[in-house]
Amino acid sequence: MIVLSEDSQRTSGRDAQSMNITAGKAVAESVRTTLGPKGMDKMLVDSSGGVVVTNDGVTILKEMDIDHPAANMIVEVSETQEDEVGDGTTTAVVIAGELLDQAEELLDSDVHATTIAQGYRQAAEKAKETLEEKAIDVTAEDRETLVKIASTAMTGKGAESAREQLAELVVDAVLAVRDDDGIDTDNVSVEKVVGGSIDNSELVEGVIVDKERVDENMPYMVEDANVALFDGALEVKETEIDAEVNVTDPDQLQQFLDQEEKQLKEMVDQLKDAGADVVFVGDGIDDMAQHYLAKEGILAVRRAKSDDLKRLARSTGGRVVSSLDDIESDDLGFAGNVAQKDIGGDERIFVEDVEEAKSVTLILRGGTEHVVDEVERAIDDSLGVVRTTLNDGKVLPGGGAPETELALEL
Repeated sequence: MIVLSEDSQRTSGRDAQSMNITAGKAVAESVRTTLGPKGMDKMLVDSSGGVVVTNDGVTILKEMDIDHPAANMIVEVSETQEDEVGDGTTTAVVIAGELLDQAEELLDSDVHATTIAQGYRQAAEKAKETLEEKAIDVTAEDRETLVKIASTAMTGKGAESAREQLAELVVDAVLAVRDDDGIDTDNVSVEKVVGGSIDNSELVEGVIVDKERVDENMPYMVEDANVALFDGALEVKETEIDAEVNVTDPDQLQQFLDQEEKQLKEMVDQLKDAGADVVFVGDGIDDMAQHYLAKEGILAVRRAKSDDLKRLARSTGGRVVSSLDDIESDDLGFAGNVAQKDIGGDERIFVEDVEEAKSVTLILRGGTEHVVDEVERAIDDSLGVVRTTLNDGKVLPGGGAPETELALEL
């Protein structure tokens, strides 16, 4: 027994097919006009009044409130394309919509749905064979080809005016984080800066941490720095159970405070003895510990994000430790330069000049927040496409050349 609400409608057979096809085609039509170099942006307004202006297919579909199950399947097509390739989401949706349109004509001609589906599967196999034949081998040494691929992924998007320069930065970033395990573009972090021109965007071979040194008496810059990464707190440990201490003498209180200070001093001494010049702490740093760190000339940053610590470890070659009792000189990373710099009016910590940096940062600039957001989306797509190209080791001619040849063969 199926219980439905009074407002529910139930369809089956040909009517259900028609409604599903119509819903899928409607989604495809919503992004069709954004396709290609002459594609137009769309302005989306959400229920809370927020405005998004973009021509990125997957962004548009994510912002849309879609309830129809068949229409949601088309959205899943774009999401899968985004996850697997990083670009081509609009094209995938438009092609899916066109296949539905052609299927509708065949259904009207009394061709069974199973036969149509089988035909599409055979066509997909033929298309794959043709694409494999026409594919061109590409390697990490083919820089010119990779730059063209990165540039193509930015076509028709907000970054197009500076796509040649940005394409160079994207290729540099992907090649920097490439290793024997493959390419993880999560190791390419993006810092957005409102102000300046897109042309002023740059690649930092290292990590930028959106934090400041914790004490004004600490150095602004440390050269040839040994970097400690501590996923804990430079604070006196609290007891795991509630406890009450009765102090009846001022000397007892002073002893209590002296003991806390001694513990903090020992923590700093452990970092100093290991040879640390810079320390990134995942949690808080006590004021007294800050004082001792500054006194030793150690630059310290507190409440660094877990992702930042991982990127710092990958970039500097250090190891994230969870206990200072175990820290040794071998756990420290190295950076030629660690400095606090102003970027777009905000102070941030730059960790640069690292040997064979496996984590890099792209600084994206733009005159407005909207421009910077559009550039970021274009960069994300471009990173994904270059990554996929290097992983597959192949690239296809553009401009619809393989599709045209396949159509002529058929």
